[in-house]
Amino acid sequence: MMYKKIAVENGLTNVVQELHTAGFHTMPLEEEPLRNISAVVVKGDGTDILAEEAQFHVPVVHASGRSAEEIVEILRDRLS
Repeated sequence: MMYKKIAVENGLTNVVQELHTAGFHTMPLEEEPLRNISAVVVKGDGTDILAEEAQFHVPVVHASGRSAEEIVEILRDRLS
């Protein structure tokens, strides 16, 4: 199975650590260019730098109100 690369918005350090533990690779969402990503994790607290989720053509998970473990589960579901 190919590893999955997840773009994560800055400030979600706990999510990045949990994704690494679960075997995902991550990159900063702010890094350009975003290539070959399988999903995006944003804070989802209303300050999103992403007005348009459609520009990514991949699942976008909002971290607000969710634990890092929940986010990993959601990504496993959506990417399986």
